[in-house]
Amino acid sequence: MYQDTLLYIDGSWRGGSAGEMIAVINPATEEVIGTVAKASEVDLGEAVSAAQRGFSVWRKVPALDRAQIMRRASAILREREDRIARLISIEQGKPLYEALNEVRATAETNNWFAEEATRSYGRVIPARGEGIHQFTVREPVGPVAAFTPWNFPILQIVCKVSAALAAGCSVIVKAPEETPASPAELVSAFAEAGVPRGVVNLVFGEPSEISEYLISHPVIRKVSFTGSTAVGKQLASLAGLHMKRATMELGGHAPAIVFSDADLDAAVTGLSTQKFKNAGQVCISPTRFLIQESIFETFVERFVEKAASIEVGDGLAAGTRMGPLANKRRLEAIDAYVSDAVKTGGEIRTGGKRIGNQGYFYEPTVIANASIDALAMNEEPFGPIALVRPFRTFDDAVAEANRLPYGLAAYAYTQSGKIAAALGAALESGMVSINHLGLSLPETPFGGVKDSGVGSEGGTEGIDAYLSTKFISQV
Repeated sequence: MYQDTLLYIDGSWRGGSAGEMIAVINPATEEVIGTVAKASEVDLGEAVSAAQRGFSVWRKVPALDRAQIMRRASAILREREDRIARLISIEQGKPLYEALNEVRATAETNNWFAEEATRSYGRVIPARGEGIHQFTVREPVGPVAAFTPWNFPILQIVCKVSAALAAGCSVIVKAPEETPASPAELVSAFAEAGVPRGVVNLVFGEPSEISEYLISHPVIRKVSFTGSTAVGKQLASLAGLHMKRATMELGGHAPAIVFSDADLDAAVTGLSTQKFKNAGQVCISPTRFLIQESIFETFVERFVEKAASIEVGDGLAAGTRMGPLANKRRLEAIDAYVSDAVKTGGEIRTGGKRIGNQGYFYEPTVIANASIDALAMNEEPFGPIALVRPFRTFDDAVAEANRLPYGLAAYAYTQSGKIAAALGAALESGMVSINHLGLSLPETPFGGVKDSGVGSEGGTEGIDAYLSTKFISQV
């Protein structure tokens, strides 16, 4: 069922002008399952021209009509959810049920932004003189360049594309070469729903070449990137050089703080689910588990039991709860992080090694008493590693939680309203979830502080990034 993936430029599916292709590998088998077309500079130039023409058309489409087209795209996604979920699982590795949830979340997010298209209000400002009318209007910022990662191959795209379409912008998506088929299905849904040609364009290729070309091009007025902090800083610098508005959703290193009064069942169940979702390849995945001393061993024992019981296998296989890592690079990186954690004094309580010799499978891993100097305690591991350390006081936990330059997500469990309120104020994080898993909903802002990024996706903040405010004063 897997087919080679083409570029989508100006309403047509086509190969790259240079005829180059990139191999796509199934992470569960390490087999080449297809190819994706590689865009050349000629292709990128045509995509920019298409986006410019598309913007001139789409910005004039009434918001109600834009919303109807977007809702139609969501309906198409739902009709094809089983096929698209299988593609995600095959090319990315996640279990089929997670892939299906991603397709449904993508449709839901698109619908939410469709509704926001009709609510992009301006305002009237009282004037200082008689007969003066002062008001603001919201206008689409212009053609957008969007760069998305492989961990959520269509949900990450729709967070950008749907916000752009709702605002009246056109967009060029540089999607991940590791997982190209599912993004192509998403773009097909928008095209079949009636989005005019040139409004949505899809390219693949050499990331650095594409980003440099698109961000520096004068037609592009807005940049949105999801990925590592290191790359994000480079792209933000380039965007700043050309005075482009930019949203940067970057890496994280989420602390999970469990106090002695917490509901331990809820903490263990919730945090283990969040930790090993998508094999830990989630920017808001909890990584540093900070457990109050009096319940430390009890928590570790129960958390280890959960981790050890996870069925790891091919995402398409019945019963699989965690699939392979997405590529060989992640497998090698996780192995290095685990080795370093042990060398610096950490204790492997479960996992810690690759599974088999075919496919990028790695055991769910729990490391107790990890040293503060371990690489994984300081760099985002982006994999199925839970690093568990004890703490004594509230201040100790907050100090460790805020120690790193990251500030994307944080989790905490406590039955004390006083502690919960204090945590909400003290944690340096763009998102804080206390006593449940309440992040990444269409209606809520998603973004970080410090080195975890600039701006938010989701919520009203998500569409704001694609709108400019114009002030008009008339007599």
